[in-house]
Amino acid sequence: MDRKEMQNTRLYLLAALLAVALAAYLFVLYDVQVIHHDDYAAQAIRSIVRPEKVEASRGIITDRNGRPLVSNRSTYDLTFDANLLRPGDDDNEAILRLVQLCQSEGVAWSDNLPISRRAPYTYTVDQMDGQQRKLFLAYLKSLKPCAEALGEYLLRHPEAVSTPEPEPEEGAAPAEELSPKKRAQDLLDRLVPDDLTEELLTDAGVTPAQLIGAMRGELDIPEHYTMTQARMVLGVQYELSVRKLDNYAAYVLAQDIDTPFISLLSDGNYAGAKVTLSSVREYETTSAAHILGYVGKIGIEDDYPSLKEKGYDYDDLIGKEGAELAFEDYLKGKDGRRMVATNDEGKVTGEFYSTEPEPGNIVELTIDLDFQTQVENCLAETVARLNADGDEKRGAGAAVVQVGTGEVLALASYPSYDLSTWREDFAQLNADPRTPMYNRATMNGYPPGSTLKPFTAMAALLDGKVTLKEKIKDTGSWRYPGDEQNSYANCWKRSGHGNLNVTGAITNSCNYFFAEMGFRLEMEGLRKYLVQFGLGEKTGIEIPETAGLLPENPQGQNQAPWAAFGQGSQLYSPLQLANYIATLVSGGKHCQAHLLKTAKTYDNSAVVAVGNTEPLNTVDISEENLRAVKEGMKGLVEGTLSPYFRSCVVSAGAKTGTSQVRADTKNHGVFVCFAPYDDPEIAVAIAIERADAGAALASTAVNILNAYFTPGADAASVTGENQLLP
Repeated sequence: MDRKEMQNTRLYLLAALLAVALAAYLFVLYDVQVIHHDDYAAQAIRSIVRPEKVEASRGIITDRNGRPLVSNRSTYDLTFDANLLRPGDDDNEAILRLVQLCQSEGVAWSDNLPISRRAPYTYTVDQMDGQQRKLFLAYLKSLKPCAEALGEYLLRHPEAVSTPEPEPEEGAAPAEELSPKKRAQDLLDRLVPDDLTEELLTDAGVTPAQLIGAMRGELDIPEHYTMTQARMVLGVQYELSVRKLDNYAAYVLAQDIDTPFISLLSDGNYAGAKVTLSSVREYETTSAAHILGYVGKIGIEDDYPSLKEKGYDYDDLIGKEGAELAFEDYLKGKDGRRMVATNDEGKVTGEFYSTEPEPGNIVELTIDLDFQTQVENCLAETVARLNADGDEKRGAGAAVVQVGTGEVLALASYPSYDLSTWREDFAQLNADPRTPMYNRATMNGYPPGSTLKPFTAMAALLDGKVTLKEKIKDTGSWRYPGDEQNSYANCWKRSGHGNLNVTGAITNSCNYFFAEMGFRLEMEGLRKYLVQFGLGEKTGIEIPETAGLLPENPQGQNQAPWAAFGQGSQLYSPLQLANYIATLVSGGKHCQAHLLKTAKTYDNSAVVAVGNTEPLNTVDISEENLRAVKEGMKGLVEGTLSPYFRSCVVSAGAKTGTSQVRADTKNHGVFVCFAPYDDPEIAVAIAIERADAGAALASTAVNILNAYFTPGADAASVTGENQLLP
């Protein structure tokens, strides 16, 4: 073979080799890009992309006119996620750097490990709430040295476990026959959060120092860390551990951090740290605190397992009181998911949403913010005047209900508090003997006194116990038939009112007349109609309320004559009284009191829910009977109450009441009214503790009516005479 042929052969071989290599490359490329594309793509995503929750903003709460009452303010949170640590990163060192930065910058971080942060290290278990104690107990059970110490102690002191021992299954060995180890484990399993106290832990030998030692060993805390450093790291490691028990790794270390702090985090390259966008509730008003309520972290009372099924995470906020709790299902948004790509240094290189977050619904309440504020101011001003007698513990409640629908237009409780600062003020609020966080408008029951007389008149008419034409002679003291010497009811006018029909009896607030009506109706009849008017049962409002208390006969007694004019063992909230008046003057439409007007999607594109305005039941009231009762209430306004209603911008009907408490205490004052007289739109009820005289309540009622029927204007100041009203 000559030289030229050899060169050609070499070229052919080289070309063949190149062709084979190219074919192999193309085959591999085809295999990766076409045949196994999905498999390799999935592997790539798993290696560089991880899913993240995107928190949905909570729905806003507005008044009936669309004015925001509660909204959201965008904030940034610092989250520590161990999954963000790079290979070779020491988690304890990363945590220590981060908390030391927080400490130097004055940023508070979440640390619920119930051991004080500084020496001498002591337990704070007894200060924990139920959910915190539940998580701490679960952690102790997972920590072998502590679980063994607790089990051995319980074996010696089984009485420390409050839960009863379950009945053994058929064929199972009795508890006393179990091995000590199994018996100890059984007792430990039955230990509940309420059993866990500082005393129990100390007696079991699980002292703070011993717990810290056990945790240092379990979490590989370096020996060169000081106790202070170790305690700071253990607080974060504890938070991570309790989340791992629930398969939730991310941990919100600090909330609502500012921009300078975020810059320090970025510049310092803090491993495991991530800044996330979040939001906090922003209160647009200082009014309606008892209506709006507040949010808080999920607690033991919230049944977290069921919430988890609905998509809640351990660190989520949930409604705790008021509308925030009542309308949680509407306000809670749907969290989104996004895929975040990172490089080998842990820096984000890209992200995309797999599910967009969906904000919560807009909840529109039935209240009017301006009117609500004015009602609260009227109540506060009245109580301030009455407090001149030195009684600083006096409270009050007021409710305004729309006639015919049950919509609550205003609901005021005095004293009140500021939702924007209540957490900071909680210790002071909790210690205040006036209980400002207690909603007297819905939760407190008051004896109705004479405000019940319009009801009794209508009940007697409905039951045929009296007619519109019948007149009863009031001699000043009604005597119980057959026991005239021992059982009687004195009229407030001891000389008597003479002959009165239903209308005159209401106007003159005649005890004699209504004692006779009670005697005729008997307790069974009274209670039957009380329920029809919504008294003695919950109104249906979405926030907590009392059911009240219907009158009863003690053994061998008939208290119906006294119960008929508001005495006896009966209690009703201001909201119940307002709703009863609304039922009466509407002609018998007993509606559910409610705060929800509508719930709409966040973009106002659809209505999710509306408040129930249909009657729960209808009382069959004739026009003649209604006119007679209303005229009696109008007669009071035009007569005894005329000095106060002279300044009222609308015609009205009203009834005062004096609630007797006990002989050594001033009587509560109760007042109900409705307006306008001819075509009632609203019903009002006010109760002021130890008000004694009805004059204060009459002027307050006029101010409330003027505030409602003069939109945009402050309630007129009505100064009445200091007259005791029946």
